[in-house]
This record gives sequence, C-alpha cells and structure tokens, in this order.
Amino acid sequence: MKQGLQFKFSQQLSMTPQLQQAIRLLQLSSFELQQEIQQALEENPLLEQEEQEDPLREHGDDSVEIGEEWDQNYTAELLGAVGQHDADYDALTFGCGEETLHDHLRWQLQLSHMTALDEQIGLAIIDAIDANGYLQTSIAELTEALNAQFPDDIDTSEVAVVLKRIQHFDPIGVGARDVSECLLLQLQQLPEATPYLTAAKKAVVEHVELLGSRDYRTLSRRLRLNEEALTEVLTIIQHLQPRPGDGFTASDDAYVIPDVLVRKQNNRWMVELNPQSLPKLKVNDSYAALLKDTRASDDMSYIRHHLQEAKWFMRSIESRNDTLLKVASSIVQRQQAFFEHGEEAMKPMVLADIAQAIEMHESTVSRVTSQKYMHTPRGVFELKYFFSSQLSTDQGGECSSTAIRALLKKLVAAENPKKPLSDNKLTQLMAEQGIQVARRTIAKYREALNIPPSSQRKRLI
Repeated sequence: MKQGLQFKFSQQLSMTPQLQQAIRLLQLSSFELQQEIQQALEENPLLEQEEQEDPLREHGDDSVEIGEEWDQNYTAELLGAVGQHDADYDALTFGCGEETLHDHLRWQLQLSHMTALDEQIGLAIIDAIDANGYLQTSIAELTEALNAQFPDDIDTSEVAVVLKRIQHFDPIGVGARDVSECLLLQLQQLPEATPYLTAAKKAVVEHVELLGSRDYRTLSRRLRLNEEALTEVLTIIQHLQPRPGDGFTASDDAYVIPDVLVRKQNNRWMVELNPQSLPKLKVNDSYAALLKDTRASDDMSYIRHHLQEAKWFMRSIESRNDTLLKVASSIVQRQQAFFEHGEEAMKPMVLADIAQAIEMHESTVSRVTSQKYMHTPRGVFELKYFFSSQLSTDQGGECSSTAIRALLKKLVAAENPKKPLSDNKLTQLMAEQGIQVARRTIAKYREALNIPPSSQRKRLI
C-alpha cells in the first residue's frame, strides 16, 4: 500500500465573535437594543452617541426671547399655586391622580366614624378584597386572624356587621362573596317601585347560572315570565356591574416603539426605519487620534482593541437595520391588499416566501420579525402578524387564516342577536363566498377569537 499526500479545498462558516454579535443584535427588540447600546457606550470609551441638534438653536439665540418681567410673573404664579395647598400636601404624590380600590375604600372607612376596633376590622376586610372587588376570605377566617392579632375577643357577628357597612361603600357591591351577592347588593339600592325589581332579585339569587349561560328559555319558565317581561328583567340586570373594582384597576399599558414606518405616498406604499429607534453612533475622534500620538504599547493596544470593537458594533447595527428594512419592504410588497382593504384581504404568507425574496435563510427572517413592530395607517402590528397559513377556495385561489378570522368576526358582528349564527351556518356562509372550511375549523377559529357559541350569544334585548 503506497502512501501519499492529498490536498482538499473546502469552505465552512465559522461562528466568529463578530458574527455571534450580529445574530444576537438581529433578534433584539428596540427596547433591548437601546439597553445593549447603552451598555456598549458605558464599556467602550471610543464609542459615543451623536447628539441631536436642538431645532430651537438652528434659528439662533434670538428666536426665543423670554423677558425678565414675564419670567418673574410666571414664577410668582407657580409659587402662589403651590402655596395654596395645605400642610398635608405631599410633593411626591402631587400630580399622581391614580387611586386604587383599596385606597378608595380606606378613605371611606376613615369617614365612617367607626370605633377603633371596628376600624381595625374594616382594614382587615379591605385587605382581603381583590382587585375585582370581591372578598376572598370567609368571615370565620377573618375573625380567627383578628383574634390572633388583637387581644380583644372579636366575635364573627362583629365582623359581619362591619362587612355589611363596607358593602354599602362606593362602588356598591364591593366586598361581596360571589356574583349573586354582588348583583343583589346593587339591586337593593334601586327604588322599590322599579318595575320587575322583585323578579330581577330572584333571578340573581336563585338562577345566576342560567343568566351566565344565557339559557333564557329555562329562565323564563322558572320565573314564570313571558318574553316581554323577561326582557325588562334582563335590562335591569345588564345595567349592573358584576366586577365593581374594574373602575379602579390600574392598567399597566404596554408601549412599543415601532421599528418600521409605513405610509402611502404618490399611490405607493413607502417603508422606512423609525429614526427614533435608530440611535446614531460614532467613534470618538479624540481617542482615535491618540493612536498616532501614543507610543506606549499598552495604551496603543487598549485603544486599538476598543476601536475595533466599536467598528464591529456599529457594523452589526447597520447590518441589522438593513436586514430589517429588506424584510419589512418585502412584507409590505406582498401584503399591499391588506394595507388597502384590511384583514379580509390578507394573503397567505410563510417565512420561506420572504426568505426566498430577499435571498436569506428562514432562521434570519424569523429572528428579524420577532418583537419587531410596524406602524401603519391601520395600526401597529408585529411583523409576525403578517404570516399565516393558507386555505384553498372554490375558484382555485388561496385564502389566509387571518382573512378567515376577520370574515368570521364580521359575520358574527352582523348577526341577529336573537338568532345567532351556528357553526354550521357560518360554514355555509363561508362556502357562499368561495371558502371551503370544515365546521371544526370554524369552531377552532371562533374559540381563538374568544367568541362564545351561538347558544351563549343569544340575547333577548
């Protein structure tokens, strides 16, 4: 056997630190990217952010003139307004208008002129009320907890009396143990001469399950009312608030910064990156100039290392923005019907379609569409929203699942509340428009849209 040497040329992609950094930045959201940039600015002295010019300074110092007399008057008015507050004014809470349900109940408790013991019982009851306004602890458990905390021998009847007073606080129905009690407390505040009030009380006390399931036929038979009388009873009940604490629930609104802006100009849909989500970075010229003057090897190596890292970081961000713009432009080009006519015109599209159009891998498209948002005249959408599966139509065309959901919502919104459309009827209406879907598919989409079945959508009023 003869030995010999053989040369073989091959190419392979190695995951260099720079490539790993580019891939990681590609999948970051705008908020996460800003945090990453801030961290890079703190760690790399050669990297800095370009300052945005103040538009007022572009016109010179004379563009905005504030007279000394105006300044003094304005300051005096502010000081006078602040001085009008009493000694209990808290500067930390000034301007904070949000009030929780518990704060509102405690405030009413302080104005109720209760004894010290009853006030402590009331505070314990208020702490046991959830955000919806319901008491989550039984009277016996509250009594046991209070007796373990205070030396006084507290009876369950005392706790029940205080609870009854709190249940008449604003909002009416707070502190109820269940929905039936909550609705009954609100009905008890109505005038006794209210028509069908007795029947409404009986409905919420004895037949609240039938109200929840909208089984009006059985409810009419149990209450011995005809359809017209039952309609009056339901009208009274529908004006009640089953969750009295909703008006005080602090809403944690989630705000997103759109990465892409889409607008129509000269009958063409234009796509551009949001400048607010694109901080401009540059290399610090002063530090970079030291490369020419610095002779010490350690200093030279330190500056050269951070200079190279700064260039790699800026190049990775530029690559991320270019890829994001390519993907967004391709999405808008394929979904122009959506921007013109809405969800019902959405075309089926998968990651492979965009990847093929921009000549990139599907994994790259998946990363760039994750947690990225597009601001359009129809609202703000995540880029992944525009991808959906396809279903065939009778004409041989294709229809996206998003369009089917939009059509389903449209049909349900236009139905007769007294005779809601069943899943079979919705399937027939879809077929009339050329879309062949199975009844179980309609049921699946309906449940995904949180649309109850026809038996629960039926209304008498």
